[in-house]
Amino acid sequence: MLSNLELLRRELDAEDPWRLDTNPYEHERHRHMLRLSVAEGQVTNALEVGCAAGAFTEKLVPHCQRLTIIDVVPQAIARARERLKEPPNTVWIVSDVKDFSTRDKFDLIVVAEVLYYLDNLADVRTTIRNLAGMLAPAGQLVFGSSHDDSCRKWGHIAGAETVLAMLREELTEVEHLECAGQSPNERCSLARFRQSAAGSHQTSLPS
Repeated sequence: MLSNLELLRRELDAEDPWRLDTNPYEHERHRHMLRLSVAEGQVTNALEVGCAAGAFTEKLVPHCQRLTIIDVVPQAIARARERLKEPPNTVWIVSDVKDFSTRDKFDLIVVAEVLYYLDNLADVRTTIRNLAGMLAPAGQLVFGSSHDDSCRKWGHIAGAETVLAMLREELTEVEHLECAGQSPNERCSLARFRQSAAGSHQTSLPS
């Protein structure tokens, strides 16, 4: 059985991984994600978790003064960098989201179709807490995921419903929508969350 990392690497070998450039459903999903991401206007400092081959990164980067992109697969970072032609406002980091830490505070974090690749629900919960700790006061997190039933059918630990419940324990949900295509597998939940102005979460940093 392939590990999640091996699965990602194999999927990225395709010319258009996950049909992000050619599937109308994916275009619609990205349209909604971008609207949620720029709901407050131009973004000063953003983080995108998981860039695939850069299809959404390409749409997001013009709206950010600074955009940090992390992905666990070096091949994904390489493909996205080549696609975007190295915009000067981007920072590229190869990192597993569950291990990523920074002293930066982000006005926007986008994490879509990523968290179900983690190994267990404890890692998902810890990762959500760490991401919440990276948000600036009143910062926003945009989340997207296929539903629980689809994700479990594909061999993943959980999907939207499970992760949304965890996110609601850490952040305040301000907008939610469902996106669907022609196939039963083309269903996802998208949501926008806000950090409290108090910014009570603290990001764990290595000593």
